[in-house]
Amino acid sequence: MNPLKPQTKTLKHTPKVCLKKMDQIKHTYVHVNGLKLHVAEIGSDSLPVVIFLHGFPEIWYTWRHQMIAVANAGFRAIAPDYRGYGLSDIPAEPEKASFTDLVKDTASILDSLAISKVFVIGKDFGSMVGYTFALFFPERVAGIATLGMPFMPPGSFEDSLALPEGFYMRRWQEVGRAEADFARFDAKTIVRNVYILFSKSEIPIANENQEIMDLVDPSTPLPSWFTEDDLAVYGDLYQKSGFQTPLQVPYRSLADTSAYPKQGLKVEAPALLIMGEEDYLFKFPGMEGYLKSGEVKKYVPNLEIVYLPKGCHFVHEQFPDQVNQLILGYLNGNKN
Repeated sequence: MNPLKPQTKTLKHTPKVCLKKMDQIKHTYVHVNGLKLHVAEIGSDSLPVVIFLHGFPEIWYTWRHQMIAVANAGFRAIAPDYRGYGLSDIPAEPEKASFTDLVKDTASILDSLAISKVFVIGKDFGSMVGYTFALFFPERVAGIATLGMPFMPPGSFEDSLALPEGFYMRRWQEVGRAEADFARFDAKTIVRNVYILFSKSEIPIANENQEIMDLVDPSTPLPSWFTEDDLAVYGDLYQKSGFQTPLQVPYRSLADTSAYPKQGLKVEAPALLIMGEEDYLFKFPGMEGYLKSGEVKKYVPNLEIVYLPKGCHFVHEQFPDQVNQLILGYLNGNKN
Protein backbone atom coordinates (compact mmCIF):
# COMPACT_ATOMS: atom_id res chain seq x y z
CA MET A 1 0.00 0.00 0.00
CA ASN A 2 1.47 3.36 -1.04
CA PRO A 3 1.43 5.76 1.95
CA LEU A 4 1.73 8.74 -0.38
CA LYS A 5 -1.77 8.17 -1.68
CA PRO A 6 -4.73 8.83 0.61
CA GLN A 7 -6.47 5.72 1.87
CA THR A 8 -10.09 5.38 2.84
CA LYS A 9 -10.17 3.34 6.01
CA THR A 10 -11.40 3.24 9.57
CA LEU A 11 -8.66 4.20 11.97
CA LYS A 12 -7.58 1.27 14.10
CA HIS A 13 -6.07 3.44 16.80
CA THR A 14 -7.55 6.33 18.67
CA PRO A 15 -5.57 8.25 21.27
CA LYS A 16 -5.63 6.21 24.46
CA VAL A 17 -6.24 7.81 27.83
CA CYS A 18 -2.53 7.80 28.56
CA LEU A 19 -2.84 11.27 30.02
CA LYS A 20 -5.33 12.58 32.51
CA LYS A 21 -8.32 14.18 30.75
CA MET A 22 -7.22 12.85 27.34
CA ASP A 23 -10.70 11.43 26.92
CA GLN A 24 -12.17 14.89 27.51
CA ILE A 25 -10.69 16.27 24.31
CA LYS A 26 -13.56 16.81 21.87
CA HIS A 27 -13.23 16.22 18.15
CA THR A 28 -15.31 18.32 15.79
CA TYR A 29 -15.25 19.38 12.17
CA VAL A 30 -15.69 22.79 10.62
CA HIS A 31 -16.56 23.37 6.98
CA VAL A 32 -14.37 26.18 5.68
CA ASN A 33 -12.95 27.12 2.30
CA GLY A 34 -14.54 24.10 0.63
CA LEU A 35 -13.03 21.56 3.03
CA LYS A 36 -14.00 19.76 6.23
CA LEU A 37 -11.24 20.43 8.74
CA HIS A 38 -10.75 18.55 11.99
CA VAL A 39 -10.40 20.47 15.26
CA ALA A 40 -9.51 18.96 18.64
CA GLU A 41 -10.70 21.03 21.60
CA ILE A 42 -10.70 21.04 25.39
CA GLY A 43 -11.64 23.67 27.96
CA SER A 44 -14.53 26.02 28.61
CA ASP A 45 -16.14 28.05 25.86
CA SER A 46 -15.12 31.28 27.55
CA LEU A 47 -12.09 33.32 26.68
CA PRO A 48 -9.12 33.33 26.56
CA VAL A 49 -8.50 30.89 23.72
CA VAL A 50 -5.25 29.24 22.68
CA ILE A 51 -4.87 27.82 19.16
CA PHE A 52 -2.11 25.27 18.63
CA LEU A 53 -0.55 24.92 15.15
CA HIS A 54 1.46 21.76 14.49
CA GLY A 55 4.53 21.10 12.38
CA PHE A 56 5.72 18.04 10.42
CA PRO A 57 5.51 15.08 10.88
CA GLU A 58 2.93 16.10 13.42
CA ILE A 59 -0.85 16.38 13.77
CA TRP A 60 -3.12 17.83 16.45
CA TYR A 61 -2.04 15.00 18.78
CA THR A 62 1.44 16.48 19.14
CA TRP A 63 -0.14 19.06 21.48
CA ARG A 64 -1.79 16.55 23.83
CA HIS A 65 0.32 17.55 26.85
CA GLN A 66 -0.08 21.30 26.28
CA MET A 67 -3.81 21.22 25.53
CA ILE A 68 -4.60 19.49 28.82
CA ALA A 69 -2.30 21.80 30.79
CA VAL A 70 -3.79 25.03 29.45
CA ALA A 71 -7.34 23.69 29.86
CA ASN A 72 -6.57 22.86 33.49
CA ALA A 73 -5.39 26.45 33.91
CA GLY A 74 -8.68 27.90 32.65
CA PHE A 75 -7.98 28.40 28.97
CA ARG A 76 -9.80 27.00 25.98
CA ALA A 77 -7.44 24.98 23.79
CA ILE A 78 -8.07 24.20 20.13
CA ALA A 79 -5.75 22.30 17.81
CA PRO A 80 -6.67 21.85 14.15
CA ASP A 81 -5.22 19.45 11.64
CA TYR A 82 -4.16 21.43 8.56
CA ARG A 83 -5.78 20.64 5.24
CA GLY A 84 -4.24 17.42 3.98
CA TYR A 85 -3.09 16.39 7.45
CA GLY A 86 -4.60 14.06 10.04
CA LEU A 87 -8.40 13.89 10.00
CA SER A 88 -8.87 16.98 7.83
CA ASP A 89 -9.89 16.78 4.20
CA ILE A 90 -7.22 16.58 1.54
CA PRO A 91 -7.42 19.44 -0.97
CA ALA A 92 -8.41 18.48 -4.50
CA GLU A 93 -4.96 19.46 -5.76
CA PRO A 94 -2.53 18.91 -2.89
CA GLU A 95 0.39 19.85 -5.12
CA LYS A 96 -0.99 23.40 -5.21
CA ALA A 97 -1.49 23.84 -1.45
CA SER A 98 0.27 26.86 0.05
CA PHE A 99 1.07 28.64 3.28
CA THR A 100 -1.57 31.18 2.28
CA ASP A 101 -4.17 28.39 2.38
CA LEU A 102 -3.16 27.46 5.93
CA VAL A 103 -3.30 31.06 7.12
CA LYS A 104 -6.74 31.53 5.56
CA ASP A 105 -7.92 28.24 7.05
CA THR A 106 -6.76 29.37 10.49
CA ALA A 107 -8.75 32.59 10.22
CA SER A 108 -11.78 30.72 8.90
CA ILE A 109 -11.67 28.14 11.69
CA LEU A 110 -11.68 30.93 14.28
CA ASP A 111 -14.55 32.65 12.48
CA SER A 112 -16.52 29.40 12.37
CA LEU A 113 -16.03 28.96 16.11
CA ALA A 114 -16.91 32.62 16.79
CA ILE A 115 -13.47 33.29 18.30
CA SER A 116 -12.36 36.88 17.87
CA LYS A 117 -8.95 36.80 19.58
CA VAL A 118 -6.43 34.09 20.45
CA PHE A 119 -3.05 33.24 21.76
CA VAL A 120 -1.21 31.46 18.95
CA ILE A 121 1.22 28.65 19.71
CA GLY A 122 3.11 27.13 16.78
CA LYS A 123 5.69 24.37 16.43
CA ASP A 124 8.20 24.03 13.58
CA PHE A 125 6.60 25.37 10.40
CA GLY A 126 3.45 26.01 12.44
CA SER A 127 5.35 29.05 13.69
CA MET A 128 5.46 30.34 10.11
CA VAL A 129 1.70 29.89 9.81
CA GLY A 130 1.18 31.55 13.19
CA TYR A 131 3.43 34.52 12.54
CA THR A 132 1.96 35.13 9.10
CA PHE A 133 -1.49 35.03 10.65
CA ALA A 134 -0.29 37.58 13.23
CA LEU A 135 1.01 39.87 10.47
CA PHE A 136 -2.32 39.87 8.64
CA PHE A 137 -4.59 39.85 11.69
CA PRO A 138 -2.71 41.65 14.49
CA GLU A 139 -5.96 42.64 16.17
CA ARG A 140 -6.85 38.96 16.61
CA VAL A 141 -3.60 37.91 18.30
CA ALA A 142 -3.20 38.34 22.05
CA GLY A 143 0.30 36.87 21.82
CA ILE A 144 2.32 34.27 19.99
CA ALA A 145 4.61 31.53 21.28
CA THR A 146 6.64 29.24 19.06
CA LEU A 147 8.74 26.12 19.58
CA GLY A 148 11.60 24.92 17.43
CA MET A 149 11.47 27.82 15.00
CA PRO A 150 11.54 31.62 15.33
CA PHE A 151 9.98 34.21 13.06
CA MET A 152 11.59 33.74 9.64
CA PRO A 153 11.43 36.62 7.13
CA PRO A 154 10.89 35.90 3.41
CA GLY A 155 13.85 34.23 1.74
CA SER A 156 15.29 32.97 5.02
CA PHE A 157 15.75 29.43 3.81
CA GLU A 158 17.84 30.39 0.78
CA ASP A 159 20.99 30.02 2.91
CA SER A 160 20.11 26.39 3.47
CA LEU A 161 20.73 25.77 -0.23
CA ALA A 162 24.42 25.99 0.66
CA LEU A 163 24.02 22.69 2.46
CA PRO A 164 24.85 19.50 0.52
CA GLU A 165 22.49 18.07 -2.06
CA GLY A 166 21.51 15.35 0.41
CA PHE A 167 20.06 17.88 2.89
CA TYR A 168 16.61 16.53 3.74
CA MET A 169 14.74 19.72 2.80
CA ARG A 170 16.37 19.85 -0.63
CA ARG A 171 15.53 16.20 -1.20
CA TRP A 172 11.90 16.67 -0.18
CA GLN A 173 11.58 19.71 -2.43
CA GLU A 174 12.52 17.52 -5.39
CA VAL A 175 9.29 16.23 -6.89
CA GLY A 176 9.45 12.46 -7.27
CA ARG A 177 12.52 11.87 -5.11
CA ALA A 178 10.68 11.92 -1.78
CA GLU A 179 7.73 10.07 -3.28
CA ALA A 180 9.96 7.20 -4.37
CA ASP A 181 11.78 7.19 -1.03
CA PHE A 182 8.61 7.18 1.07
CA ALA A 183 6.78 4.65 -1.11
CA ARG A 184 9.12 1.90 0.12
CA PHE A 185 7.61 2.09 3.62
CA ASP A 186 4.29 2.27 5.39
CA ALA A 187 3.21 5.53 6.99
CA LYS A 188 4.07 4.40 10.50
CA THR A 189 7.67 3.65 9.52
CA ILE A 190 8.03 7.00 7.81
CA VAL A 191 6.85 8.86 10.91
CA ARG A 192 9.09 6.70 13.11
CA ASN A 193 12.11 7.51 10.95
CA VAL A 194 11.42 11.24 10.85
CA TYR A 195 10.92 11.42 14.62
CA ILE A 196 14.24 9.65 15.15
CA LEU A 197 16.05 11.88 12.64
CA PHE A 198 14.57 15.14 13.90
CA SER A 199 15.30 14.25 17.53
CA LYS A 200 19.03 14.36 16.85
CA SER A 201 21.25 17.42 17.12
CA GLU A 202 22.64 17.03 13.58
CA ILE A 203 20.89 18.05 10.37
CA PRO A 204 19.72 14.98 8.39
CA ILE A 205 21.90 14.84 5.28
CA ALA A 206 22.08 11.80 3.01
CA ASN A 207 24.98 10.75 0.84
CA GLU A 208 24.69 11.06 -2.94
CA ASN A 209 23.52 7.48 -3.44
CA GLN A 210 21.47 7.29 -0.25
CA GLU A 211 17.88 8.28 0.52
CA ILE A 212 16.69 10.16 3.61
CA MET A 213 14.77 7.17 4.95
CA ASP A 214 17.98 5.12 4.77
CA LEU A 215 19.58 7.36 7.39
CA VAL A 216 17.72 5.44 10.10
CA ASP A 217 18.73 1.92 11.00
CA PRO A 218 15.52 -0.13 11.42
CA SER A 219 16.73 -1.32 14.82
CA THR A 220 17.02 2.24 16.20
CA PRO A 221 14.55 2.69 19.08
CA LEU A 222 12.09 5.53 19.32
CA PRO A 223 12.99 8.40 21.63
CA SER A 224 12.15 7.42 25.21
CA TRP A 225 9.43 10.08 25.46
CA PHE A 226 7.59 8.90 22.31
CA THR A 227 5.76 5.63 22.78
CA GLU A 228 4.61 2.94 20.38
CA ASP A 229 1.05 3.99 21.23
CA ASP A 230 1.88 7.55 20.20
CA LEU A 231 3.40 6.28 16.97
CA ALA A 232 0.29 4.20 16.27
CA VAL A 233 -1.87 7.34 16.38
CA TYR A 234 0.44 9.18 13.98
CA GLY A 235 0.81 6.19 11.71
CA ASP A 236 -2.92 5.64 11.29
CA LEU A 237 -3.60 9.30 10.59
CA TYR A 238 -0.80 9.64 8.03
CA GLN A 239 -1.98 6.42 6.43
CA LYS A 240 -5.29 8.21 5.96
CA SER A 241 -3.90 11.51 4.69
CA GLY A 242 -0.81 10.40 2.82
CA PHE A 243 2.21 12.67 2.51
CA GLN A 244 1.49 14.66 -0.63
CA THR A 245 0.13 17.76 1.11
CA PRO A 246 2.85 17.68 3.82
CA LEU A 247 5.54 17.52 1.13
CA GLN A 248 3.96 20.51 -0.59
CA VAL A 249 3.49 22.52 2.60
CA PRO A 250 5.96 23.20 4.04
CA TYR A 251 8.81 21.87 1.91
CA ARG A 252 7.83 22.77 -1.64
CA SER A 253 6.31 26.09 -0.60
CA LEU A 254 9.26 27.60 1.27
CA ALA A 255 10.38 29.76 -1.67
CA ASP A 256 6.89 31.22 -2.11
CA THR A 257 6.86 34.64 -0.45
CA SER A 258 3.33 35.53 -1.53
CA ALA A 259 1.95 34.51 1.86
CA TYR A 260 3.70 37.45 3.52
CA PRO A 261 2.39 41.03 3.58
CA LYS A 262 4.11 43.35 1.10
CA GLN A 263 5.30 45.57 3.93
CA GLY A 264 5.21 45.85 7.70
CA LEU A 265 7.05 42.66 8.65
CA LYS A 266 6.84 43.31 12.35
CA VAL A 267 4.85 41.49 15.02
CA GLU A 268 4.23 43.72 18.04
CA ALA A 269 2.35 41.16 20.14
CA PRO A 270 4.12 39.70 23.18
CA ALA A 271 6.06 36.68 21.97
CA LEU A 272 7.89 33.68 23.38
CA LEU A 273 10.32 31.32 21.65
CA ILE A 274 11.20 28.00 23.29
CA MET A 275 14.21 26.20 21.82
CA GLY A 276 15.88 23.02 22.90
CA GLU A 277 19.62 23.59 23.13
CA GLU A 278 20.22 20.44 21.08
CA ASP A 279 17.70 21.27 18.36
CA TYR A 280 19.23 20.51 14.96
CA LEU A 281 17.80 23.81 13.71
CA PHE A 282 20.78 25.56 15.33
CA LYS A 283 22.98 23.92 12.66
CA PHE A 284 21.13 25.70 9.85
CA PRO A 285 23.42 28.34 8.29
CA GLY A 286 23.04 31.65 10.15
CA MET A 287 20.36 30.42 12.57
CA GLU A 288 22.31 30.62 15.82
CA GLY A 289 23.58 34.10 14.98
CA TYR A 290 20.10 35.25 13.98
CA LEU A 291 18.77 34.25 17.38
CA LYS A 292 21.62 35.08 19.70
CA SER A 293 22.58 38.41 18.09
CA GLY A 294 19.07 39.71 18.59
CA GLU A 295 18.45 40.19 14.87
CA VAL A 296 15.16 38.29 15.23
CA LYS A 297 13.91 41.15 17.43
CA LYS A 298 13.88 43.48 14.41
CA TYR A 299 10.77 41.55 13.41
CA VAL A 300 9.46 40.55 16.85
CA PRO A 301 10.54 43.29 19.27
CA ASN A 302 8.64 41.93 22.29
CA LEU A 303 10.25 38.50 22.11
CA GLU A 304 11.57 36.43 24.99
CA ILE A 305 13.75 33.41 24.13
CA VAL A 306 14.14 30.44 26.46
CA TYR A 307 16.63 27.65 25.81
CA LEU A 308 16.01 24.26 27.42
CA PRO A 309 19.14 22.19 28.18
CA LYS A 310 19.24 18.83 26.37
CA GLY A 311 16.07 19.76 24.49
CA CYS A 312 15.61 18.50 20.94
CA HIS A 313 13.34 19.67 18.12
CA PHE A 314 10.33 18.02 19.82
CA VAL A 315 10.95 19.71 23.15
CA HIS A 316 7.22 20.00 23.93
CA GLU A 317 6.88 16.20 23.85
CA GLN A 318 10.31 15.53 25.33
CA PHE A 319 9.94 17.84 28.35
CA PRO A 320 6.20 18.57 28.56
CA ASP A 321 6.20 19.70 32.19
CA GLN A 322 8.91 22.31 31.61
CA VAL A 323 7.33 23.53 28.38
CA ASN A 324 3.87 23.69 29.97
CA GLN A 325 5.24 25.75 32.83
CA LEU A 326 6.81 28.22 30.39
CA ILE A 327 3.67 28.44 28.26
CA LEU A 328 1.38 28.94 31.26
CA GLY A 329 3.66 31.61 32.69
CA TYR A 330 3.58 33.38 29.33
CA LEU A 331 -0.20 33.07 28.93
CA ASN A 332 -1.01 34.19 32.46
CA GLY A 333 1.39 37.09 32.16
CA ASN A 334 -0.25 38.41 29.00
CA LYS A 335 -3.97 37.71 29.33
CA ASN A 336 -6.22 40.68 29.89
